[in-house]
Amino acid sequence: MKLIERVTSLLALIALVQACSIDKGTVGPSASKRLMADAMEEQPQYGPWSAPLNLGPVINTTANEQHPAISKDGLSLYISSDRPGGFGMLDIWVSHRDSIGAPWGTPQHLGRNINSPGMDVAPNLTPDGHNMYFHSTGRGGCGDADLFVSHRDDNRFDSGPKGWQPAENLGCVVNSPFKDAGPTYFEDEATGITTLYFTRQNNPPGSDQGWDIYATARTGDEGAFGPPVLVPELSSPYRDTRTAIRRDGLEIFLSSGRPGDDVVGHSAGSEDLWVSTRATTSDVWSPPLNLNLVNQQLGGPPINSASFDGAPALSFDGTELYFFSARPGGFGLNDLYCTTRQRPGRGHPAPSCGESK
Repeated sequence: MKLIERVTSLLALIALVQACSIDKGTVGPSASKRLMADAMEEQPQYGPWSAPLNLGPVINTTANEQHPAISKDGLSLYISSDRPGGFGMLDIWVSHRDSIGAPWGTPQHLGRNINSPGMDVAPNLTPDGHNMYFHSTGRGGCGDADLFVSHRDDNRFDSGPKGWQPAENLGCVVNSPFKDAGPTYFEDEATGITTLYFTRQNNPPGSDQGWDIYATARTGDEGAFGPPVLVPELSSPYRDTRTAIRRDGLEIFLSSGRPGDDVVGHSAGSEDLWVSTRATTSDVWSPPLNLNLVNQQLGGPPINSASFDGAPALSFDGTELYFFSARPGGFGLNDLYCTTRQRPGRGHPAPSCGESK
């Protein structure tokens, strides 16, 4: 059996075991606190997340800004926006800054190699910055929304011969006849296995409650991704969508509409940010906990609001979490926000997200 087939079989086995052993119902407050304490014993001890910061009126407009991605060096912020100047409903744009904590510059449109007349959303970069995964409804393919990837030869360029090249569909082994969206790329350096997490709407088609988390794997940089499998421990009967994974593969954030535990015993908004951990990359994920519960137990402020909060994107060092929110006080329909935390063993504050110029 080929290695990638063994990987796919392993993922399927994990999914089967979890389907038999994990209760997909919500976790009660007392159980949540015990699960959080057990998970924290195995994890690097980051500090609490700071109060979310609106990225300001250059990044955010009176339109929709959502589904961010941050480059490994922290100097390029990719966003999905329907601001004037695009081709379709939502397009992918990029903003740059000179240094960590410096103001973000005016976003630039990524052009026709990335954007289409449809929705082009949820960019996610590989660590080397040479590939960008995203989903699109405007390029045809296997279903209502498909996963795509674009390559560039030089990670210093977003356009031109060395910049992003025409996006390629990941094919109908990965993409389904339904909606496949929100890719998150993870390279496990210890095993050489690359996993692409994403969300699929297929239960039933057309229902907003049908989104679940799936994963597809490959070995090496050139192999093909195999058939996706459900990740049941991250999925619920509710809307489970965008993910963001820490570079060691032991912490994952996700958007979810499930009811659950913040400190007052219920989900803070229509959709919240949740967090799950695992001891090793071969283990299954712990039951997700509402980020408000986790952060407030660490002495930090609430991160989720009474409005929609979603689409997390985590910096490479794990200290900056970008997301979009419909909370009051913003500039448009959805705005981009950022929260920071201190790295383990560091005696200084976490980097600033940087407001816009």
